[in-house]
Amino acid sequence: MFTGIIEEMGTVEKLWIGSSYRLRIRAKKVLPGTKPSHSIAVDGVCLTATEVDRESFSVEIMAQTLNKTNLSLMKEGDKVNLERATSLSSLLGGHIVTGDVDGVGRISRIDKRVGETVMQIEFLPRLAKYIVNQGRVSLDGVSLTVADCRASNFTVHLIPFTLNNTTLGLKKRGNLLNLEVDIISKYIEKMIHNQSGSGSRIDRGFLKAMGY
Repeated sequence: MFTGIIEEMGTVEKLWIGSSYRLRIRAKKVLPGTKPSHSIAVDGVCLTATEVDRESFSVEIMAQTLNKTNLSLMKEGDKVNLERATSLSSLLGGHIVTGDVDGVGRISRIDKRVGETVMQIEFLPRLAKYIVNQGRVSLDGVSLTVADCRASNFTVHLIPFTLNNTTLGLKKRGNLLNLEVDIISKYIEKMIHNQSGSGSRIDRGFLKAMGY
């Protein structure tokens, strides 16, 4: 589990495409304490470190992951957002991010303004029910607030710090971003579905009892 607060930008140092798809990523901040078998979010995708040394770590990526994320587009020299798995003692500065990407979103517009940049993202229709105004999403592993949501796109506002310290500052119109919706919305959907099937209903009392 992650928080969507990026620790550093790493660099894809080596890429192998063969019987398996492997990356070696040069990094600094995420390496201390990291061992093989530990989880690291690479552009928002939860991956297992298979090798770790003083300057880099390696990961293997399954075909299923390649098919639903933008990792298949990676090239040597590309920058990637990195975050180690959170612990119970960590501050939850962003929101709950699982690293299980729901699909990709496409940047359809970038508006640079004084003090901020507004980015518009087109998303898959099946994800529309999980994205709401002032809700949370993860884009390439970055925890962000949805500023305005419409039928097929939403916008986020990026401050200079986010642009300077994540790969979002390097993105252009048309680029694909790994998109993960808020896991809480999925839990609520399932509870509503289960309750409707049992003849019960969701009301204020039920939501309060569930902690919402």
